[in-house]
Amino acid sequence: MATACPFLLDRNGTDLHAENARLRGQGPVASVELPGGIPGWSVVDHALAKRVLTDPRFVKNPQRWPAFAAGEIPADWPLISWVVMDNMTTHDGADHNRLRKLISQAFTPRRVDETRPMVEKITAELLDGLADVPPGEVVDLKGRFAYALPAAVICDLFGVPAESRAEVLRGGEVTTSTSLTEEEAAANVAHWHQALGGLVDAKRRAPGDDLTSVLIDAAFEGQRLTHEELVGTLFLMLGAGSETVMNLLCHAVTNLLAHPDQLEMALSGQVPWEQVAEEVLRVQSPINQLPFRFATEDIEIGGVTIGKGDPVLMGFAATGRDPQLHGEGADRFDITRTNKTHLSFGHGSHFCIGAPLARMEFAIALPALFGRFPDLEIAVANDELVPLPSFIMNGPLTLPVRLGKPRSV
Repeated sequence: MATACPFLLDRNGTDLHAENARLRGQGPVASVELPGGIPGWSVVDHALAKRVLTDPRFVKNPQRWPAFAAGEIPADWPLISWVVMDNMTTHDGADHNRLRKLISQAFTPRRVDETRPMVEKITAELLDGLADVPPGEVVDLKGRFAYALPAAVICDLFGVPAESRAEVLRGGEVTTSTSLTEEEAAANVAHWHQALGGLVDAKRRAPGDDLTSVLIDAAFEGQRLTHEELVGTLFLMLGAGSETVMNLLCHAVTNLLAHPDQLEMALSGQVPWEQVAEEVLRVQSPINQLPFRFATEDIEIGGVTIGKGDPVLMGFAATGRDPQLHGEGADRFDITRTNKTHLSFGHGSHFCIGAPLARMEFAIALPALFGRFPDLEIAVANDELVPLPSFIMNGPLTLPVRLGKPRSV
């Protein structure tokens, strides 16, 4: 049963896994308090999360949230970006299908496969840059590699000019923070609308061989994306395509370095890198709590009653460590485990459209990084890594490392 008092989620994300364990102590669905004193729920049980993700009574449209529809959620609410973005993550049914089919034209298997040489080229260039760092110097691997790689890939794919990239990506970076002030939250919404709207306008004037131009021209049953849908879709794809992969790569590095025997299994080919990725995704989901779904009626589930209109978070990091599925060792990183089942890319109709690209980037980046820098080491103790100030995202604020002497190419 849920506790009488909702659990106040830590906006600074100080210890997400400890917090998830406390949430799981409430049961499969935990009562939580969101910023601004807003009550909600978090689904932390794997089996129940799969049910919720395919249950049509839980919808993504924020207009089914009475407080938002009535204008009671202020424009400067810290999580406002998650409900005002106009893209497939805030639509259901036919509208969602229309948006997803339009966007999927930019992420066909052929297009993703054609991206491989570009990912390999960017990876090699970034590693060449890191090779110039003196062996004993501490460098932020997150900024120089784990973020730089997916950010460059996604910006190249969507034709974002080099001089605009920092501004275009900044909105997604800021949105994932749950420690924003009201002023910062409102300013961020205005900023990403302006930056991405400018990108759309520029591509309308001068289309290129890029996915933004593809989305502008894409049509499904005679319908094209509106300007707001284009802006919202770019916000989603550019943010998710950089922030989540960044966290995935960071967690892979820290976990493999903490388990050198498992790193050797990956480097020797005993365990394929694709399987390494699945274990990292399970034990360290890049997204901790994904906003939002809304109950369309009172729903009894997991021993609680979720009221009509209540906002629901999907606790992906908690479900990846569910002892009901993964046993007493659910918290343990083990690339040899047979069952690496996770929900880190979602499930059902909202399954992440960029999952194949993320998996490709992982499989290229990790062996290249460890192959180039065999003496790579974390420059601080793992428990000294500072987390992102967020209960939504799961990753380090920085990843200080010593690269050691690079291996010649």
